[in-house]
Amino acid sequence: MLTSSHNACLNVHVLLKGGRFKLKSDEREEIFAYLEKMLVTLKFGSITLIVQDGKIVQLEKNEKVRLHSNKNR
Repeated sequence: MLTSSHNACLNVHVLLKGGRFKLKSDEREEIFAYLEKMLVTLKFGSITLIVQDGKIVQLEKNEKVRLHSNKNR
């Protein structure tokens, strides 16, 4: 069964395989390893890939924390 983290990795994989980024297999594996670690722990938020000169140089994880006590305000 695919989880949402697997689906996100598959979507990124399709983007990377589509020719927009020319990555060596070890670079691609490193990116996927970091993405999977980030996605497993992310409940609400986003992950941003930073690209410079056609190469992914940084990954950023922005996590949102939803407080249950604020729902009654």
